[in-house]
Amino acid sequence: MKEQKNNPLHGKRLDFVLEALVEYYGWEELGRIIKIRCFNENPSIKSSLTFLRKTPWAREKVEQLYIKKLY
Repeated sequence: MKEQKNNPLHGKRLDFVLEALVEYYGWEELGRIIKIRCFNENPSIKSSLTFLRKTPWAREKVEQLYIKKLY
């Protein structure tokens, strides 16, 4: 089993990460920073999670923003 102590995302679920970013930035600013339609057109946690779980490049951008700004 790999040690995860240096991984800032260890134990953080995607919904937690997304909710933290929305709380910090708001949908409008988040959509400006990461240009994804689900952040700009009728944004919701549910639709964004569905998209992010199916789209690795978008999830990576969200996770990197979380690490950079909130951790």
